[in-house]
Amino acid sequence: MIISLASVLAVAVIAFILVVRPRDLPPPEPVDPFAHLDERKAAIYENLRDLQFEYRVGKLSETDYQKTKHDLQSELAAVLAEVDRVCAALAGPTPMMFKALPLAPAKPQATGLVCPSCGARFDKKLKFCGECGKPMEAGGE
Repeated sequence: MIISLASVLAVAVIAFILVVRPRDLPPPEPVDPFAHLDERKAAIYENLRDLQFEYRVGKLSETDYQKTKHDLQSELAAVLAEVDRVCAALAGPTPMMFKALPLAPAKPQATGLVCPSCGARFDKKLKFCGECGKPMEAGGE
């Protein structure tokens, strides 16, 4: 009984697979030409941050730090040049990930965005400065 039920199920699955045609399947997602470049760029930036941290805690000598930093910066320049080349090959459109970045940082205008003690600037109003820890309001509301 169980064997006959399993064989009927197997025949049904095989029939279903043969009936589903490739043209019935949804089209694949378009390949983003910048995805691998963006991943590589992010990895290089992370390596540069790690390198700087290791140098600051004394794990690397000045020579090793400078050589590795130079190598990573050269690799980053090559990745950015490849992004430019791909943009030019696609008739000049810039990838969406670069369009979202502002060209110049916005200058905060409202009170509470600039620390009265140290002059640090912030994107949103804070009660205490993220740099020096002092209250952001001069009068201390």
